[in-house]
Amino acid sequence: MHYPKRLALVPLLLFLLMMDQCKPKSTTTEVIALDSTGLKISLAEWSIHRALDSGTLKAENFASIAKNDFGISAVEYVNSFYKGHATDESFWKKMRATADSLGVRSLLIMVDEEGDLGNPDAAARKQSVENHYKWVDAAQILGCHSIRINAFGEGSKDQVQTSMVDALKRLCTYAQAKNINVLIENHGLFSSDGQWVAAIMQKVNMPNCGTLPDCGNWCTAVKWGSTEDNKCKEVYDRYKGISEMLPFARGLSAKSYDFNEQGDETIIDYAKILKNAKESNFAGYVGIEYEGHRLSESEGIVATKKLLERTWADLNK
Repeated sequence: MHYPKRLALVPLLLFLLMMDQCKPKSTTTEVIALDSTGLKISLAEWSIHRALDSGTLKAENFASIAKNDFGISAVEYVNSFYKGHATDESFWKKMRATADSLGVRSLLIMVDEEGDLGNPDAAARKQSVENHYKWVDAAQILGCHSIRINAFGEGSKDQVQTSMVDALKRLCTYAQAKNINVLIENHGLFSSDGQWVAAIMQKVNMPNCGTLPDCGNWCTAVKWGSTEDNKCKEVYDRYKGISEMLPFARGLSAKSYDFNEQGDETIIDYAKILKNAKESNFAGYVGIEYEGHRLSESEGIVATKKLLERTWADLNK
């Protein structure tokens, strides 16, 4: 039987359509791009850590809190609030279902206190790598694109860097099979040296190994690296550090402490940072992480959100 030429194209078009539907829709490096219409903002769970610690808020309600209280539709979890559920698949599936029902996207899990990945001792380092596996698994169930890790270890700068490269290659290999990225955040000590972190990225050289630059943690003298009180005597230039980490960034952590009468952050120049991100073709969410004390946690989140939106709008005029 002969088909008219136009009808003969139908099977071919249907085949091509089916093939397109079979293409993977995401990869470990997928991120949402910033564009001229609006900044993609997420909420880091640490912004409400005092309310969670006091029991005023519950961690299992985080997606609802972000959406209903602050109008934010993307979230970044902190593992310390879920220690008892780390390997509980049913818990994470329920969390995923709740977030999905609210239209909230789960972006990443920040992982702390699972041993030092940069430990020069091979056995201890291996244990730390394996300790992180459960959070990779949880991130996959939640639908996250990443986990965030710390680059800590006792030893010289070179020793810890070499150990981090080894640990990340192993952890990223495990995470790659789960379609999850592994991100270093500047969190004090060597990790607040942007060149040091960038060198690790280059040496690991895996597509799911990246960074999560934090705008506030640039003290190289202490663990966690906060520069809130201006007492740190060894501070890495935050703008230089962010520039060095941006090429590998899957997100940007918008740390905030306090605000002046104009609504600007008193320590961090967000106009400079967002301009840098825009010019660097950064792709990803900017995560609000309020750590101040003068304003309440809720007030601080709202103030940070307003600052980011206003600054981004000014950049796109």
